[in-house]
Amino acid sequence: MSELTTTHFLMIAVFVIGYLAIIFEHTIKVNKTASALLMATVSWGILFTLAPESLDASLGMLGEHVGNVSQIIFFLLGAMTLVEVIDSHRGFKIITDVINTRSKRKMLWLIGIIAFCLSAMLDNLTTTIVMVSLLRKLVHERKERLLLGSMVVIAANAGGAWTPIGDVTTTMLWINGQVTTVPIMKSLFLPSLAALLISLSFLSLKLKGRYPDLFGHHLEAKIEPGARLVFFSGVGSLICVPIFKTVTGLPPFMGMLIGLGVLWLITDIMHYKYEDRAHLRVPHVLTKIDTSGVLFFLGILLSINALETIGVLKNLAIFLGRHIDNLAVIATSIGIISAIVDNVPLVAATMGMYDLTTYPADSAIWQMIAYCAGTGGSILVIGSAAGVALMGMEKVDFVWYMKKISVTALTGYLGGMVVYLVLRAIVPALFV
Repeated sequence: MSELTTTHFLMIAVFVIGYLAIIFEHTIKVNKTASALLMATVSWGILFTLAPESLDASLGMLGEHVGNVSQIIFFLLGAMTLVEVIDSHRGFKIITDVINTRSKRKMLWLIGIIAFCLSAMLDNLTTTIVMVSLLRKLVHERKERLLLGSMVVIAANAGGAWTPIGDVTTTMLWINGQVTTVPIMKSLFLPSLAALLISLSFLSLKLKGRYPDLFGHHLEAKIEPGARLVFFSGVGSLICVPIFKTVTGLPPFMGMLIGLGVLWLITDIMHYKYEDRAHLRVPHVLTKIDTSGVLFFLGILLSINALETIGVLKNLAIFLGRHIDNLAVIATSIGIISAIVDNVPLVAATMGMYDLTTYPADSAIWQMIAYCAGTGGSILVIGSAAGVALMGMEKVDFVWYMKKISVTALTGYLGGMVVYLVLRAIVPALFV
């Protein structure tokens, strides 16, 4: 483990202060996006000023991280725009008309199961954006909607963990050869499902009764011209993103941008003749995108990248390896830590810590890391892309989520890990 320097201490201090400012956003009256952007720029400023590397080397590191982060940002912008175009046409009414339960508990379970299944086919970020947009059409009481939205985060993260394309960390392990498609799906499906069901059971205890006017508003609203075509084209574009990546090898954001381009073309052709339909076209829809939420996401990721660049996260992974002699405990700890800091650099550090010679593809350590890094981020709202998306779309308060959801998410997370360990002990053939 490398020795901590002044640069390390300063950057860690900046991160801690910025993180606290984000947590207590409503207390200090400073928007979390401002805190995240300042945290990122100050961290990189310290790195450039005090790091021993040359300016060209530092610029190269920053450029590499910006390139990686920009892919996520473009993906997020594309997904949000697609969903907003569908929403502007009131296309989600096609789904909300099918969901006819007014029971709060039935709604919770239905939303959770749909998010779990959808995330396995798409990814946890896109699923959260789609489901939260859907909830806005279904539930108008914000307090009730936040509980359902939080369940979407837990379900989307659990659903994304067991497929190679459902979560960015599982995708990283898949691309680099640590896991393969069929074994990871066989080994993590039941633990991920257990995490979902346990969390659903706990959260359902907080919901009683029925929604009195759940469907009153959206049933009265009429869908806009071309709503069905836009809905199925938009959803089809989202579903095709992982297929496009598999077929072409291009990164996911390219598939998302192609889908947006196709939908943009469709809506322009449908509406260009009608002046009263300007609100249905993409240029107008772009004015409704939550730019603040996207910039918050940018600041958080660049801040984490700065810590990764100076080796803080690598040192953390090495520390765990030296002081904890149990792979299951290490993986579980990584999952809990990923609720505090981004799971991507944590997994990247772990991949550098354990080599494929010692731990070949589909070893228990890789499967446990895929599960833990994928689902552990649900413990805090800031711990996953899905949580950050919910935070941006619904303005979820960090402290509220910690009080209302964190224990539920932690219980489901630990329960799923127990299921994995038990199944591996009694049904070893399942993990080959």
